[in-house]
Amino acid sequence: MRSFNTWVPGLLSVAGLLGSIALPAEAALLVGNTASNNIVAFDEISGQFLGEFVSSSSGLDSPDTFLFGPDGNLYVSSGTTPENSAIFRFNGKNGAFIDKFAVGGGLFRPYGLAFGPDQNLYVSSFLSDQILRYDGTTGAFLDVFASGDGVTPEGLNGPNGLLFGPDGKLYVTTQGSVAKDGTPDFSVGFPSLILQYDIGTGQRSTFADRPTPSPEGFGFVSFLGLAIGPQDGDLYVSDFANDLLRYDFETGALEEVLPTNYTGTQPSNNFIGSLAFSPEGDLFNVGFDLTPGNVGSVLKFDRDTKERSLFVSNNGNLKRPIGLLFAPSVKVPEPGAIAALAFTGLSLLSLRRKPVV
Repeated sequence: MRSFNTWVPGLLSVAGLLGSIALPAEAALLVGNTASNNIVAFDEISGQFLGEFVSSSSGLDSPDTFLFGPDGNLYVSSGTTPENSAIFRFNGKNGAFIDKFAVGGGLFRPYGLAFGPDQNLYVSSFLSDQILRYDGTTGAFLDVFASGDGVTPEGLNGPNGLLFGPDGKLYVTTQGSVAKDGTPDFSVGFPSLILQYDIGTGQRSTFADRPTPSPEGFGFVSFLGLAIGPQDGDLYVSDFANDLLRYDFETGALEEVLPTNYTGTQPSNNFIGSLAFSPEGDLFNVGFDLTPGNVGSVLKFDRDTKERSLFVSNNGNLKRPIGLLFAPSVKVPEPGAIAALAFTGLSLLSLRRKPVV
């Protein structure tokens, strides 16, 4: 697993020693916090909090979507203004900042990211109602791939999640808003949709219309994250206002709805972020409640039974989380190793303080 910078109180002088040794584990669940501007890691089996993978001091501002690129590094959408909107790139092994990979081109509040079959990076620019395209190797801005006109109900209105399907088409969730003066306008009443684009021709079509709002939700639909089921090959979509929906990739038919109201109130007292499948095929979904601080939780749906459980419950390290991703073959320091290294470090410091006789 990745090496995480672990700060042990009173042992800052041996932090280099602590950070230099990491023991292997299977995988980590990475979760992005929009309120604390960091990406944190949890053990993929136990749900134990492991620490920060990308620090809150890294420069991120309300990070939304993140993914691993073809180069193995982590790409993160960040920013809430035209001036600070960017796609950050971090080392895929240790979370260290590399660069601002993609900027400019009118990017304003980036949400979804996807590397296409043409090797380019596609980014949804939420507050300009556009999908922008950048060179997947250099990060140079290429063009505006698609844009909304503010008047077409089935158009690109508030683009959110992006995903390339097995058919090579680009799938896009929209919130149904129209960008006006740097804010999303929902008063137009456009539906939240799942669109699909042919990246060769740019032709747009509607894959799925707005479904009936969740009976336990807030009375609206706001599609967000997208994922492909590893077992059934179907399209799974999260609704910010509650529930996960499964669609047949070939017909677009809605096949199943998975409830996500984990607070147990009517209506729900939680919103829902993105979703991801574990290496074992279980479905995970992140959410946050409406209490001050928007404390987050992680839901787990069994791959066979679809039974829901709270994988991480009301964890203070999750602050308005939206994005999540499984990171295979990464490294984290194990608590036992940290303790041993800390003891060694203290011993070394003690020896250094003793006068030489």
